Amino acid sequence: MKSYKNIYPNIISLENLTLAWRKARKGKTKKNYVLEFEQNLMENLFQLHKELKNQTYNPGVLKTFILRDPKTRKISKADFRDRVIHHAIINILEFIFDKTFIEDNCANRKNKGSLFAIKRFAKFQKKITNNLTSEAYCFKADIKHYFQEINHDILLNIIQRKIKDKKVIWLIKCIIERESQFSNGKGMPLGNLTSQFFANVYLNKLDQFVKHKLKIKYYIRYVDDFVILSKSKEQLKIWRGQIQDFLIKELKLVLHPEKSRVINLSMGIDFVGFRNFYYYKLLRKRNVRNMERKIKLFNECKIDSCKFLEIFQGWQAYAKWANSHNLTNKIIKNLSCFLII
Repeated sequence: MKSYKNIYPNIISLENLTLAWRKARKGKTKKNYVLEFEQNLMENLFQLHKELKNQTYNPGVLKTFILRDPKTRKISKADFRDRVIHHAIINILEFIFDKTFIEDNCANRKNKGSLFAIKRFAKFQKKITNNLTSEAYCFKADIKHYFQEINHDILLNIIQRKIKDKKVIWLIKCIIERESQFSNGKGMPLGNLTSQFFANVYLNKLDQFVKHKLKIKYYIRYVDDFVILSKSKEQLKIWRGQIQDFLIKELKLVLHPEKSRVINLSMGIDFVGFRNFYYYKLLRKRNVRNMERKIKLFNECKIDSCKFLEIFQGWQAYAKWANSHNLTNKIIKNLSCFLII
């Protein structure tokens, strides 16, 4: 397995930090914290470079808040200067680790995402059911409290198999230990780019086990949700036990007991925001209720028209992948004033 040494200079170079700043500011150019950083842009970038070079960099305190859209989650946001560092790290490490990922690791990767996952699911569903003519099953799984349970020592061991640069490991440790929500060497916050990336690296070990040890053909993972399709209900139960044992032993994780079960494909599988049936897809009820709540807030003038239009157009783009024409028309009729959509 190829390993990488002496890549720290690439991460901390002014060229990479400048690229990282551009990525970190994308879509946020009017935010006060971005404008403040850019008032002395070159000075701030040089200061980051100096701190990283001298290994005196110390991440700031995370700002934590509760987000109830679409479900209640605790989000922790890093200071903007720290987000620049996050992008600088990912700019270099993404290329190294992405080559090790399987095709059907779908989250937080270029040219992947939820729509890629849903297309793969439809393709696998047709194959396993002989073009939707025979019975088959799905093991739909979810890892319990995934981000909270990521073990720092295991994560660093995984990273060190590829990255032999001690300064890079020092920087990663600075970030994950500072951002830990616990004091027992585990956990990463929702909301940060590095958390998303390292979460993918962590579960790559599971992907490799599933594909190369168990030799499972029809497997798709999106963050900590994954599905396995098979003609045999009993085989899926066997695989479930093997995967559970692997997660406990190798990654100190467990499957969610209520959200991990074997289901007949014809009953519809809840995956990446859709209920996936043989001949059609439906949006999850939670997704629809969330959009209806946004419309209510807009009608009450609690969301301005530009922001609402952005939200609604994004929802429409997503909803079009489901059989939702009538639903979309119904929701549009609920708008109490005219919008050009």
